[in-house]
Amino acid sequence: MGSRDDTLERIRSAFRLFCRSEQAEGRRQLQAIWDELNPGGDPFSRCVAAHYLADTEGDLQEQLKWDLRALEVAESITGEGGDPHPSAAAIRAFYPSLHLNLADDYRKLRNFQNARRHAELGNESSGGLGVDAYGQSVRAGLIRVSAQIEERDSGPSVIFDFD
Repeated sequence: MGSRDDTLERIRSAFRLFCRSEQAEGRRQLQAIWDELNPGGDPFSRCVAAHYLADTEGDLQEQLKWDLRALEVAESITGEGGDPHPSAAAIRAFYPSLHLNLADDYRKLRNFQNARRHAELGNESSGGLGVDAYGQSVRAGLIRVSAQIEERDSGPSVIFDFD
């Protein structure tokens, strides 16, 4: 396995492949990266891989499982006690997006209580987002999903641009 940057680029490339042309191959590549990273691979890379694998799922329950895995990986190294893990800062910056996806999963499953809780956690953790396109996209997603939750709308997800 290469460096974290190499792994993250492989994850992004596989996800772009999934989004743009070859869904089965993109998902296969993401799953292969996940398998390579587990159980002891770089936690940030594992978190990102699980986060994107969730987006390749057509089944809402499976999507939720992958998003919960991503959050579990994040929480395993940002929790209380012990020395801070080298990936902790990167993962903390990823929390708004993790919670956004979970809010959207729960919303689509009509579990509006958990959806609202994750939207609130996403908003609480969004202070560290930059003013760049990524930060603006996540903030906008949190606003849109929060509105859908308040309207008890379990319809299609808001659209995200992952590039």
